[in-house]
Amino acid sequence: MRVFITGGAGFIGCNLAAHHARQGHPVTIFDNLSRPRTEHNLHWLQAQFDTRTLTFVRGDVRDYAALEAAVRAAQPDLIVHLAAQVAVTTSVKDPRADFEINALGTFNVLEAARAQPKPPAVFYASTNKVYGGMEHLAIVLDGTRYRYRDLPHGVDETQPLDFHSPYGCSKGAGDQYVRDYARIYGLRTVVFRQSCIYGERQFGVEDQGWVAHFVIAAALNRPITIYGDGKQVRDLLHVQDLIAAYDAAWERINAVSGEIFNLGGGAENALAIWSEFGPILESLAGHTIPVRYADWRPGDQRVFISDNRKAERLLGWQPRIRAHEGIRRLWEWVTANRALFEAA
Repeated sequence: MRVFITGGAGFIGCNLAAHHARQGHPVTIFDNLSRPRTEHNLHWLQAQFDTRTLTFVRGDVRDYAALEAAVRAAQPDLIVHLAAQVAVTTSVKDPRADFEINALGTFNVLEAARAQPKPPAVFYASTNKVYGGMEHLAIVLDGTRYRYRDLPHGVDETQPLDFHSPYGCSKGAGDQYVRDYARIYGLRTVVFRQSCIYGERQFGVEDQGWVAHFVIAAALNRPITIYGDGKQVRDLLHVQDLIAAYDAAWERINAVSGEIFNLGGGAENALAIWSEFGPILESLAGHTIPVRYADWRPGDQRVFISDNRKAERLLGWQPRIRAHEGIRRLWEWVTANRALFEAA
């Protein structure tokens, strides 16, 4: 099995690359290294695997010619498309760049796959943001957290799309293109609408990767701002569980081609972002963590919990790493690698 990963030096990408390289699968990473600290992840991979197993191509998904040439040289069986502009706030500031990276970049990936004599399968990392604010859903405040009044299992794939923000539009456009290339061209594709992926080698910042951002800030005594009241809820999915879902989809690729899956931690791994997450972090740190509060950000969902039952039914998959355990692992990695964060 040969694997081609766009954005392969990013958080999810480097963990996925290491996973396949450890199994002896040739991996090609295609990344422009534009995100801060991605070079740390690339060096981590290159220290473990030689060039017979791991190939790095510095390139941008907006450059179709370079992308197609890299895919042609790699001859992959599977492309996992992770390269993206990932922050809603950045998309509002620069919607053109957001569109070119996310929408045009995804189109380029699909066309590069379709151009091959033996087209590879394509997995696309979409986002729960394609559902927008979901203002029509009834939300109630229940003690330390908000919850859905009528959705005990969370949001499933039948939830109407509502591309709110340039980021939602660009990722949503890619989401639908990937799905349609399976129907129109017979390309073997799978869309994963991912929710709050976290884990080791995540260099989270305030605008993206909030779990890692809070852990890093707490470990290095940096300020933390909570937007809203801290009772908004997210379901946490550890990166190794996400990779297990990708593996399950690959094993069933002919059966699940053209499918869309919501992937998150589910109700069992849902936490209020500060009223419940904060005490876990304070227990790991061994002291109280001061925070400041600010107004709600536009479009911030009071609750997002992914209903994973379709993935469980069709992929035989469900999360294995519980949130408390995953947070502990991330804390231990951050505190053991302080130099990576202090260099900034």
